[in-house]
Amino acid sequence: MAISSAIFILIAAITGIILAFEPISNQIKPYNYIDLETVSIAETITVLQNEYDEIVSLSIDENSFVKASVITKDGKSASFYINPKTGEKIGELIPKKTIFEFATNLHRSLFLKSTGRFLVGFFSFFLFLIAITGVILIAKRQGGFSKVFTKIIKEEVNQYYHIVFGRWFLIPIIIITLTGVCLSLEKFSLLPKDYSKHKTLNTKTTTQKLKTTDFEIFKNIKLNQVEKIEFPFSTDEEDFFFVKLVNKEIAVHQFTGQIISEKKQTLVNLLSNYSLFLHTGRGSIFWSLVLLLSCFAILFFIISGFSMTLKRRKKTDTLNNIIMKDEAEFIILIGSETGSTFKYANAIYKALIEQKKKVFIDELDNYTSYKKATNLLIFTATYGDGDAPANANLFLKKLKEHQPINNINFSVVGFGSTNYPEFCKFAILVQANLQIHENFTPILPLFKVNNQSFVDFEKWFTQLKNLYKFDIYIDESQIFNSKEKTIIKVIEKSDLNIDDTFLLKLKLKKNIKFNSGDLISITPKNEKTPRLYSIAKVDKHILLSIKKHKFGVCSTFLQQLSKENNFEATIQENKNFHFPKKAKEVILIANGTGIGPFLGMIAKNKKTKISLFWGGRTKESLKIYKPHIDKALKKGSLNSFETAFSRESDSKIYVQNVLKKYNHFISEFLKNGNTILICGSLAMQKDVELVLQEISEELLETSLEEFKQKNQIKTDCY
Repeated sequence: MAISSAIFILIAAITGIILAFEPISNQIKPYNYIDLETVSIAETITVLQNEYDEIVSLSIDENSFVKASVITKDGKSASFYINPKTGEKIGELIPKKTIFEFATNLHRSLFLKSTGRFLVGFFSFFLFLIAITGVILIAKRQGGFSKVFTKIIKEEVNQYYHIVFGRWFLIPIIIITLTGVCLSLEKFSLLPKDYSKHKTLNTKTTTQKLKTTDFEIFKNIKLNQVEKIEFPFSTDEEDFFFVKLVNKEIAVHQFTGQIISEKKQTLVNLLSNYSLFLHTGRGSIFWSLVLLLSCFAILFFIISGFSMTLKRRKKTDTLNNIIMKDEAEFIILIGSETGSTFKYANAIYKALIEQKKKVFIDELDNYTSYKKATNLLIFTATYGDGDAPANANLFLKKLKEHQPINNINFSVVGFGSTNYPEFCKFAILVQANLQIHENFTPILPLFKVNNQSFVDFEKWFTQLKNLYKFDIYIDESQIFNSKEKTIIKVIEKSDLNIDDTFLLKLKLKKNIKFNSGDLISITPKNEKTPRLYSIAKVDKHILLSIKKHKFGVCSTFLQQLSKENNFEATIQENKNFHFPKKAKEVILIANGTGIGPFLGMIAKNKKTKISLFWGGRTKESLKIYKPHIDKALKKGSLNSFETAFSRESDSKIYVQNVLKKYNHFISEFLKNGNTILICGSLAMQKDVELVLQEISEELLETSLEEFKQKNQIKTDCY
């Protein structure tokens, strides 16, 4: 359900971003420089009657542009924007641009007509539920609804900004979803119908005929109150002016100016009008910007949400038991919301296995009776205001239901952060419930680990192994999967290019296998967080393409290195971004320093046909890569090279723009089962995938997702 919802919501968010620019682009047109609050209907009709032979209608759109439909003095009908003070034409009507037309149809109905409208409305409601449940989860994590806007503890980047943006954009997203549902209901006529009719107010008419410009009603109503005025088609007394105002519609006698009848706006009509405004942002640059940012936020929620889920799944899928639960002497149970507690439990599990102990590892919610178990080790985090994590909600209930077969020694280790007032509260609760149980005996006091501290954990582990007289050792690298560092030597470094990029050629002191597309992990001095760079393997050496950022600690460190300098780093395998071994053809797409790993792939290539598409700022940006490209083209390891420069001329050209010119080539390429590799910025990846999506839908009548599932699209973007 999450995946299917995400696909529809992703489409809605991307098209929503595009459509948010339409009202902004319309609003900046110079057609509303007159304050409509100062101009009456009578004033505008006066100047129009002087300028044109006949007036058909007058309307004010959501941008406050005054549109007139008239018959000119030479008998031609025309519609255009006017200056309401002078009546003169100031511009042609704004046509809807093709991109907005396309995005509107995709956003409204996915090009599936009524079925698509239903799906869009259905998943809009899903998004509403996601927003509401998201707020409930934030409240739970923060310790209650009263603490929703209190300080957020920054434990993991995706999780932190998921909460931050969730708080900022909750109301706009709820408005977007509810108005989207409302518009869908209106489309299917599921809203209450408007049966109201014009109510007659005046059946008596005077014999005195007035000029239209002398009508008292037209003198009193300003244009900012008007949506549309329809003029009489004939001189028949039963043919009236129909004036649609913001809150009602009135019929005005064409000779006397008397209000003959009126029809007030119903609640349903007002709801429909406001839904359209709030959903589209028409007529308001400010609200359009809010909608634009909200759509970006939705994209972030999808990406970060899946990222957190996949990380959690990856961690929780590491439970590999080699014996059955009823054969185990030691039982290890885990409670974790994000999956981070699993790495500690797995390290203990492996250490005990090495001691030839019979061990079974599982999640807290799976607690049951164990025939031979005499030892229980519990590792649990706490969620929100002292609550159980996701996989431990049932533990205390099951503890009462399942009586242990043997007397069991136990130890509880709580994980959390002292930044939370209820630090390790659930672990305290577990400890208390086990301690009062007649069949459980504590062998160690409750231990608490703050912010995943290995030092805290090691204190508990030292006591445990001393208690059992185990000759075992757990290194921090076993917990955090850090590989052994190796010495790297600088053998060549280019000067800074025009856009602060440079190439670094490195030599490994140890014989470590690696391929182009793998990663080098570098942790600068006095820093804890490693930085990852994509590797190009050229002549058995590492080639890195790096951009020096003004405040970039690692890029500055690397740029300051000189030839023969040494530093430490680790090599990480990145199998998902290796060059396909049996491919006949490959397309490589990159921007900026993303070309780095491709230089190595091209250099090693012997028989695969490679087409490289690269985007940079200017032709000068290509300078440091050109020798590698020229060499590859000359020896035939690269078949074609297409460039896009965004700052070379007034017309900015990006790599995705170039791809559109090769739509038939790309469609045939994908159809034949070939592979596309994409490396560079995330923004470029999104734009490129949009183009590829269009190509696959229009020319292959399938989704790009199908090719991703077949591993024909590989990405390494940042």
